[in-house]
Amino acid sequence: MSLSGALNKVKNANDKSKKELLDYLQKNGYKGDPSKQVDDLLEFFTIAPVSIDPAGLVRKIEHLLSVRDERVREEVKRLLPNKDVITTSVVENLLDTSSALNYYYKVLRHYYLLGKKTSNIYLLMQLQMILPEVLKEIEALLASIEPVSNVQPLGDGIGAMVAAKLMLNNEKKTIARDTVFAEVSYKNRDIYAMKAEGPAGNVGAVGNAVERLINDYGLKPSLIVMIDAALKLEGEPSGEISEGVGAAIGGIGVDKFKIEEVSSKTGTPLYAIIIKETLAEAITAMTKDIIDAAAKVQARLDNLLEDRTKEGDTVIIVGVGNTLGVGQ
Repeated sequence: MSLSGALNKVKNANDKSKKELLDYLQKNGYKGDPSKQVDDLLEFFTIAPVSIDPAGLVRKIEHLLSVRDERVREEVKRLLPNKDVITTSVVENLLDTSSALNYYYKVLRHYYLLGKKTSNIYLLMQLQMILPEVLKEIEALLASIEPVSNVQPLGDGIGAMVAAKLMLNNEKKTIARDTVFAEVSYKNRDIYAMKAEGPAGNVGAVGNAVERLINDYGLKPSLIVMIDAALKLEGEPSGEISEGVGAAIGGIGVDKFKIEEVSSKTGTPLYAIIIKETLAEAITAMTKDIIDAAAKVQARLDNLLEDRTKEGDTVIIVGVGNTLGVGQ
């Protein structure tokens, strides 16, 4: 595909995502044309804090992200003041998708026009070389719009789904922003299972949640287990399960840092179970391969509890991922 043809394809994807967002807002009660407000939100940016002196950097990043998230949430509520949290979370997720596609388009257009303007063939060649991978990511983002609009569980929510099954029929309590936990007796262990609050499209603040369970609730867990989706390598089957150690969670790193910090300070072993999937599978409707992986994760979790803990122990289980369509 030519560079100009690829750029047009990205522009069409960008235009379509914006149109879907505008249509969703109007379908859910916005009166008039929300284009100006949406354009402003799509151009909203966050400046990373200075990292010359790394002390306190995570706290600064967390503060800025919190300010950004609250601002976007307030703007969405202003657009749809009388709508439920599920509808507003769908708008937030659609905004994230549109923002990503808008950024892709502007950056690709920049380097394409710059290469042509300066007759820099090497810049254009580099752009041509990365196009196949970039277009795959753009197609995945575009494909995510329909399932998000229909509140379908996404592949990224498999970790949250496993935690939700553990929490079923138990009292859920709010522990951090958009994050709930439940005390569960399982395998004769005291399990504290947590996830982002569903079925709205949240990812929660599981780093703060784990910190509070240990520091404020006085928990002394024998084990922390994190369950999350992870990008697979080419040639690996979707839905394959792997077990390891460390904080299995994506994002900019605030939650990862907090969980690693509290785990290391208390000497609590930190284990991870990941479910392998492609980027497209992660951000689109959950496939059968990913759904079937939940039973495999449960079996692996059972083995881990029996091998690494004993009866009467306390264990924290963190189901990571977007809870769109995944009940509490």
